[in-house]
Amino acid sequence: MNPLPQTQPLTLGLFQKRMDGDDSLMELARCRFRQSGMGIEIYAENPGQLEWALRFCPSPDSPVTVHLARHLNLAEPESRRQIQVFANRFAGRVHGLVIHDHPDMASCPGSYLLAAREMNSILQCINHCPWLFIEYAAGLELPAFITFFHSIAELQRISVCMDIGHVGIHIIRKTYARNHPGADICALKSQSGLSPVIMAEVESSVQSALPVVLKLIGQLKVGDKPVHCHLHDGHPLSVISPFGVSDHLSFLAKIVSGVSHDNNLQTVPMFGRQGLFQIVAQAIQNFGRERISFTLEIHPTMERLALGAEAGLFQHWRDKTNAEKMNHWLSVLSENHQALRESIQAALAANPLSNKPRQTMAKG
Repeated sequence: MNPLPQTQPLTLGLFQKRMDGDDSLMELARCRFRQSGMGIEIYAENPGQLEWALRFCPSPDSPVTVHLARHLNLAEPESRRQIQVFANRFAGRVHGLVIHDHPDMASCPGSYLLAAREMNSILQCINHCPWLFIEYAAGLELPAFITFFHSIAELQRISVCMDIGHVGIHIIRKTYARNHPGADICALKSQSGLSPVIMAEVESSVQSALPVVLKLIGQLKVGDKPVHCHLHDGHPLSVISPFGVSDHLSFLAKIVSGVSHDNNLQTVPMFGRQGLFQIVAQAIQNFGRERISFTLEIHPTMERLALGAEAGLFQHWRDKTNAEKMNHWLSVLSENHQALRESIQAALAANPLSNKPRQTMAKG
């Protein structure tokens, strides 16, 4: 595969020890990420966890983003203090810090905006400060989410993290609930023998996700700031995830549903590979290739894959089950990374103007 230009979008994947075991699992992750050329996104609730994970960074120039604790709320002083600690300690070492949005963004927009301005003032005082990305995760109505980021367009250190899987599932739930008030489409996976009529409504609801995600990307205006994007697929009837969620799936997955009259019916996820291409193309068109970064936020499915050439990392393990589960997950990330890179190349080839860098973005 031909290398992308240096100004390509940054491409990253989740970088964690997702299975029980010693640090050989992280050495395996280092090896697989280096082979695929992925940057890394690390979940860290405290600076010590991040320092430990950075020891296994695939290469000195690997781009790094950090997903901070989910409970952090920008409107709370203690949360802002914790963000400041990370920003100070890892300035110049990571591209961005990711936090979740909060219902306060819509219910108390004035106070949330004041908190964002205070946080931005703090971050601006830190040399080589990481960007702070606020991720769509709380199920806000999309107009409120968009309005907030338009309201902070002048803040130079805070930008948006679009989680397309979270947005997609939110839209699917809303679409289905219009005809079934109070019903949660994702709860249908626990039922059995769904009728063909219900299954048709499910599939129609699933197909509603991609157009809204593409529209959201086109509507977001953040000026010359960078934008981060969490990429993962999903389906409301999926039982693939060991964590019980309907998203964080591979774009290459086939969804097997055992809840219809036609047991083990195969269907496609809400985006698939073609949807991934459209999402990437829209993001590059709207933000420019030099301002967008993508993290593949795909969860493991606990399947196994033989270790192959990396078996030597686990010579001291009697039971290699968890190593093979980790290896399978890393292979899925790598396959999706290949699909992501191909989508980027196709988008750049289809839109020659996107190959021309826009105004140089401020360095983090």
